[in-house]
Amino acid sequence: MSEGASNNERLLAAARSDNEELLLEVFEEGKFDINYKDGLGNTALHYAASHGNLTVLEHILSHEDCDVDPINRLERATPLHLALRIQDEELRENVAESLLDAGADTKIKDKNGQTALDLLRPEDTEIRALIRKSQAQTSVSNDDFADDDDDEPGEGSGSDSD
Repeated sequence: MSEGASNNERLLAAARSDNEELLLEVFEEGKFDINYKDGLGNTALHYAASHGNLTVLEHILSHEDCDVDPINRLERATPLHLALRIQDEELRENVAESLLDAGADTKIKDKNGQTALDLLRPEDTEIRALIRKSQAQTSVSNDDFADDDDDEPGEGSGSDSD
């Protein structure tokens, strides 16, 4: 009935082929879901991450509604899981760093029960450090939230003391 591909399909195609021009066209036209999933449950972010398409990946991550941790159907993998399979070490590191900077959850397990840390190769020392840093930041921010509403307001803030 409709002619051509929908903007959601064009978004996935742009992510798969690292076609920045097509991606920006879709962004400009609007009427698309940045988290649209294909039949396999993959989003544009899954494709950009797994193919190491950094330019398109950065655009997708900059979209305010982008879910950094969508889980696909077959492997129950996030884009971070897929990024860690990239063969080229430098590219793998760059993609992982972009995803972690965007707040990717390092504790999600795939269908094999593996987290991002479990998938690292021995040479992935930089990514390992980034994941540990990300986990530490998550732990700190969770502690902040936990402490906000216990006991009395202002307690421990030093505002009462001389």
